[in-house]
Amino acid sequence: MPIRRVLVANRGEIALRVIRACRDLGIEAVQAHSSADADTLPVRLADASVEIGGPQAAESYLRGEAIIEAAKRMGADAIHPGYGFLSENAAFSDACAAAGLKFIGPTGAVIDMMGDKAAARSLARKAGVPVTPGSREPVPNYETAREVAREVGYPLLIKASAGGGGRGMRVVETEDKLRETLESAAREAEVAFGDGGVYIEKYLSDVRHVEVQVFGDGKKTLHFGERDCSVQRRHQKLVEESPSPALTQKLREEMAAAACALGDQVGYEGAGTVEFIVDAATQCFYFIEMNTRIQVEHPVTEEVTGHDLVKWQIQHAGGEAVDLHQADIGIDGHAIECRINAEDPDRGFLPKPGTIETFILPTGPGIRIDTHVFPGYKLPPYYDSLLAKVIARGRNRDEALARMRRALGEMKVEGVPTTIGFHQKLLNDPAFLEGRVHTRYLREQMYAGHPMQQML
Repeated sequence: MPIRRVLVANRGEIALRVIRACRDLGIEAVQAHSSADADTLPVRLADASVEIGGPQAAESYLRGEAIIEAAKRMGADAIHPGYGFLSENAAFSDACAAAGLKFIGPTGAVIDMMGDKAAARSLARKAGVPVTPGSREPVPNYETAREVAREVGYPLLIKASAGGGGRGMRVVETEDKLRETLESAAREAEVAFGDGGVYIEKYLSDVRHVEVQVFGDGKKTLHFGERDCSVQRRHQKLVEESPSPALTQKLREEMAAAACALGDQVGYEGAGTVEFIVDAATQCFYFIEMNTRIQVEHPVTEEVTGHDLVKWQIQHAGGEAVDLHQADIGIDGHAIECRINAEDPDRGFLPKPGTIETFILPTGPGIRIDTHVFPGYKLPPYYDSLLAKVIARGRNRDEALARMRRALGEMKVEGVPTTIGFHQKLLNDPAFLEGRVHTRYLREQMYAGHPMQQML
């Protein structure tokens, strides 16, 4: 049944992104918002809006029952969860279906399978996708963890079974630190995800973080190339680009095939991302996890493929056939995305809410800006600090980099500290320009000896 009205159950730039996709499709968009977001651009630009609770996410964007009730009251056919919040919540997906609403994303069963990182590793093995050595199930206690650790060897990586974003993740160098680190990771995972389960992987140093964008219709899975997300702080991405500057064509094809095999294994539907690490020393790749939602960094893929992934999400949810074949999807040029956050790079990327006094955005050939911010916008303290995503596209990486430098030089934000200066520094860093970065690069090289090094 075609979708006529979508409730957007998110905020910020991704909410505005969904609203615009709905408008392109001739579909009405209703913006669900917290009391703190009552005067934001998504609310102003949607066809209608509805308040769902207080300023804290737990009072609004994480209240599944309130969101479903609002969708029904506003006459919506479907709910788009964006990313974060309830976008990977299996119970919410199922509750939408039970209420007669289309959840624009996978079924609860698939979200559940892929959301449990240990279960996802098992499914990856079945699909023939390489995984790092480690425990096949969450480790139930210290004794089991010690046995796995001795089999795999140190250093180890402890990871939360039910989440991501670096929470519940710890590196263990030696056995005498295992018990303490295991308990700390489990406590953080319990607080962050309501599930203290953790599993163990072999820790590989000097790895790149590369992810493959996929889209499935339940029968076949297509890929839209890869994104390199190796520039990170505290396991959170700062810069993304497509294609990766570090992959051979053979490795690129093998990773794409592995991502599609995993999607086929679970009968995946909608947009998703299969994440890998690539060992620089061996050029071997290993599955990390699958994100069952649209990603923050999806614009770089859209820019090099020419496909609107959010429109594809909505159309597929409305029952339209995915009239695409792998041969129809090509990579043209190069795209880079810089996340502009209200953070102080010289203080460990500490977030800083406040009022945006000046907000001048770059334009010109090859530049795309995804943002919800405007002069006078009061950045609330309750949510993430993302102000804008600046995306530069060029015929090749050098042209994309040149355009990004131009864009960052034109951009002016006053009222809060931002990461603009950090990105300008990075884009002139020899290792980044040569494609020689890894996930620990900021901490161990770019900020080596800096007072905030240990905060990264």
